[in-house]
Amino acid sequence: MDKSPRISFYEDIRKNKIQSFFLITIVFAVLLALAYTIGFVVGGDFFWMILIIGTIISLIYVVGGYYKSAELAIMSVNAKLADQTTYRQFHNIIEGLCLASGLPKPKLYIMQNAQINAFASGRDPKHAVICVTTGALEKLNKQELEGVLAHELSHIANYDIRFMTLTAVLVGMISIISQIFLRSLFWGSFGGGNDERGGQLRIILMVVGIVLAILAPIIVSLVQLAISRKREYAADSSAVKFMRTPTGLIGALKKIESNQAMKVSGAIAPLFLAKPGKEHEWFMTHPPLAKRIEKLQRM
Repeated sequence: MDKSPRISFYEDIRKNKIQSFFLITIVFAVLLALAYTIGFVVGGDFFWMILIIGTIISLIYVVGGYYKSAELAIMSVNAKLADQTTYRQFHNIIEGLCLASGLPKPKLYIMQNAQINAFASGRDPKHAVICVTTGALEKLNKQELEGVLAHELSHIANYDIRFMTLTAVLVGMISIISQIFLRSLFWGSFGGGNDERGGQLRIILMVVGIVLAILAPIIVSLVQLAISRKREYAADSSAVKFMRTPTGLIGALKKIESNQAMKVSGAIAPLFLAKPGKEHEWFMTHPPLAKRIEKLQRM
C-alpha cells in the first residue's frame, strides 16, 4: 500500500511559484556580481558601455521573439488552424476548460505528427495559441486529451511565456556581457585609470571577473532549465485544479512515456507538453516523466 503523503495542488502551485522566483533571484544575483566585478576591473565608463550594449542586444533579440512567439512557434512546426467542424472535440474541450477557468479561448492549431504532444504559446491569454499533434487527437481518449489541454491552458493562465521571457532577457544579458568582457581582455581595453586602481586587489578581482565571465553563463543556463522544470510542475498542478482530477493527465503522460521521443527544433522543444530524454535532469527543460506521474498520482 502506498503510504506517500498526499499533495494539495494549491500548495504545490504555491511552492513551485516560490521556487521559480527564488531561482530567478539567483540569476539577478549572478548578474549583479558579474556587473560589480567587471565594473571594478575595467573602469566605470567602459563597463557602462558593456552593460548598455548587452542590454540593447538582449532586449532586441528576446522582446522581438516575445511579441512574435506564437506566430514563430506555429510557423516552425508548420501547423494549421484547427477547423471547427473537423476538430469539433478539440474545440469543445477547450471551450469547456476556458469556461471553467475564466480564460479567453486561444487560437487552436493542428500539427501533423504521429507522436503525442502539444504546446501553448503567446505573450498573454488574449494572444495565445494551443497546438496539438494529430497523434494526440488519435491516441488519447477524451479524459486524457482534457488533461493535456488543461496543462497547456495552465501555461497561459500562469503567464509562463512572459516569465520565461524575463529569464531569457537576464540570461542573454549575462552571456553577452561575459563575452564582451572576455574579448576585451584580448583587445587590452580596460578603460581609464589602470595605474590608479592597480595593485593586488585589482589582480584578484580580474581573476574573479574572468572566472565569473566563464562560469556565469553556464550557471544561469542551468538555473533557466530549473525554472522551466518548475513551471512544468506548476502547470501539471494547475491542470489538476482545472480538472479536479489528475487521472487524464497521468494517462496521457504514461502514453507519451511509452512512445518514441518526438523530434522538434531545440528552440521550441521547451514549449511542448513533454520532452522525453535520457540526459541528466539538470540539463533537461522538462522534469522526467516518471517524476511528474508520481507527483500527480499523489494529488
